[in-house]
Amino acid sequence: MAPKTEKKGKGKTRSALKDVVTREYTIHLHKLVHGRSFKKRAPWAVKSVVDFAQKAMGTQDVRLDPKLNQAIWRQGIKNVPHRIRVRLERKRNDEEDAKEKLYTYATAIDIPVHEFKGLQTVVVDAE
Repeated sequence: MAPKTEKKGKGKTRSALKDVVTREYTIHLHKLVHGRSFKKRAPWAVKSVVDFAQKAMGTQDVRLDPKLNQAIWRQGIKNVPHRIRVRLERKRNDEEDAKEKLYTYATAIDIPVHEFKGLQTVVVDAE
């Protein structure tokens, strides 16, 4: 057998501090809570939003806005909205003893239910 070749050089790591960005996503909660028992649907939806934000923004520290939590729980524990529009903001962490340099802040965007068709992921200009 041929000897294993090592990778040539190590890839450059990007500076995450330049990656402060804001994006708007539509999260399909209906498929994420499908098959979940009724009394666990809203808590599972909240955890699913956190998991989505971690994967989409690449940070482990995700903070939810209370209005987003209220939007998920608005119809009760059983009746989670089918889709929800979320703004994810990757921000610098200014705390001195922080484990990560960036965190993600998730907020809900209020739009009527019938307007989800055709919405794409949008990069929002930073204020």
